[in-house]
Order: sequence, then structure tokens, then C-alpha cells
Amino acid sequence: MSEISVAQLYKDTRRKLKLAWVAGHDGGDHPLTSDTVTKPSLALIGHLNFVHPNRVQVLGCAEMDYLRNLSKSAAQHAIDNLFSTDLAAVVVANGESVPEALLQAADTGNTPLFTSPEKSPRLMEVLSHYLAQAVAESVSFHGVFMEVQGFGVLLKGEAAIGKSELALELITRGHRLVADDMADFYLVAPDRLEGRCPPLLQDFLEVRGLGILNVRALFGDNAVKPTKPLDFIVQLAKAETLIPQMLDRLKIKAQSEKILGVKIPKVVIPVAAGRNIAVLVEVAVRNQILQMRGIDSTRQFMQRQTRELKRNAEKAEKGRA
Repeated sequence: MSEISVAQLYKDTRRKLKLAWVAGHDGGDHPLTSDTVTKPSLALIGHLNFVHPNRVQVLGCAEMDYLRNLSKSAAQHAIDNLFSTDLAAVVVANGESVPEALLQAADTGNTPLFTSPEKSPRLMEVLSHYLAQAVAESVSFHGVFMEVQGFGVLLKGEAAIGKSELALELITRGHRLVADDMADFYLVAPDRLEGRCPPLLQDFLEVRGLGILNVRALFGDNAVKPTKPLDFIVQLAKAETLIPQMLDRLKIKAQSEKILGVKIPKVVIPVAAGRNIAVLVEVAVRNQILQMRGIDSTRQFMQRQTRELKRNAEKAEKGRA
């Protein structure tokens, strides 16, 4: 599980949510390791403590009204109860005024306290989505990640096999680059991986003989894409290294690769002089789309072959009769 700091969350969402950091400025390095944003009404009331460590707590109108209607000592007790666990941060929604006791508790516990004019449901929706993306389990792969025919395609293969050159040709054919050399993949849902480009490599493609190219500057904004779900893997392999007996020419058995527990369809394309790999990648993606629609060319061919063999056998049987 990845983690980010509260300061990073504030930096990334402050404009969208109009956040103001009003207390607990020394707690910016608190880690966020959970993608859950909670609204702890019961934690404030004190009957049950539903406050979870390393999570962002949102206080809406109901919670603030409850605090205001308490006596000073009861309000202090409720606030102490709220901060009794290791909170990552607290957000007061709806532009509510923050009681002095809440500000003091945030400063004392070094817990960042933010305010926002946004309504609490909106805050929870945006923060939950952001944290789900930011702290998702991740893994990095050496290769080129692209959008081809609307599919997220990871091009893999040993060094110097021509992945970046293939990516360049695909870009000239209208497809889009996500990441060259290194791609990060995040488990953003139980069955979904999202590929992203490390910030340092954004927009750049290294091609032997040409050096580092700025794809956005060369081909325009539409030639690059910041993120894309991973749908398909293309493994490039030198033809001479593949054992002919192991090549499945009919592709009877579908190949796949598991990444972070998610099964991703895969195809191995032999690389040899004279082969147009860019066209093969495009066709491999189109064929995968057909298979997802239930159209399997190999099965259709085998069914046709079976029918023809049966027809010939029936003719032969009639001829003997």
C-alpha cells in the first residue's frame, strides 16, 4: 500500500475544494495510508468511536451544530474524544466557523485542520476519489505504455528490442503515449489497474539515434495522455530466440499475465527484420476487442474446418455405399 502526506493532499486538492489550513500546521507530514474518508458523528457524540487512524475526518453541519449546542465542558469532552486516536487530518465543511477549542486541539495534537466552503458530501466524494488513486497499491514496469485503439497497451521486451521505436511509429499513426521507459500501475479497483507516467518522464520518449524527444511539442497535446487503464500486454521477443515447437500459431490457448492480482490479456509478437510491428500491434488490439465481444477468429476457423471434415467424411461414406 502506497502512502502520501497530508501536506501533499492539501497541495493537490486545495484549489478544487477551496481548502484553508487553519490549525495543526506541524502535522503536514502525517501519512495517509487508507482511502477512506469518514464523517464521525458517533465519534463526536461519544457512544462509539468510529474514528480510524490515518484517515481524513469531515465535520459537516450536523456535527458542528451538535458541538455548538453543548456546554463548554461537554464540547471539550466531545472534541477530546474526536482527537483521541491518531487522526491524519480534519476538514470542517460548509464554511462553518471553527470553535476555539477545536483549533487548540488541532494545534496541541499537531493534527492539520482545514476548512472549506464546500458541502460535506462533495468533500467526501472528492477526497475519497483522490485518496483511492493516490494511496493505491502499485508496481512499476520497464516498458512503454500507450493508448492504442482506445486500449491501454503495455509494450514489454528486453532492452534494445525496439520498444521506443515502435512507440514512435504508433504515435505517428495517431495513437497516444502515456509513459516511456518506466510505467507505474496502481490498483484503483479490485479488477482495474491504472497506468501513469512518473512525473520526471512526462511527455518524453527516448529513441536510440535521436535522443530524447518531447512528444507533446513534436506531435501536439493529443499525442500524449497522463493516465490510462491497463487492458492489454504486448510482449516483444526476438524471433530467433523463440523455439518453433513452442509457438502457438493458432493461438488456441489465450495468454495472460497477473499484475497485482489482476489478470491482463497478453500476446507475444516475434520481432524480425521486415515485420511491421506497429501494424501487428494494432491488429492484436483489434482482435482482442473482437474477442471481448465474443468473436474468436481461431474458434471460427476450427469450427469451419470441423464442418468441412465432417462433410467430406459423409461424402466418402455415401461413395462407399
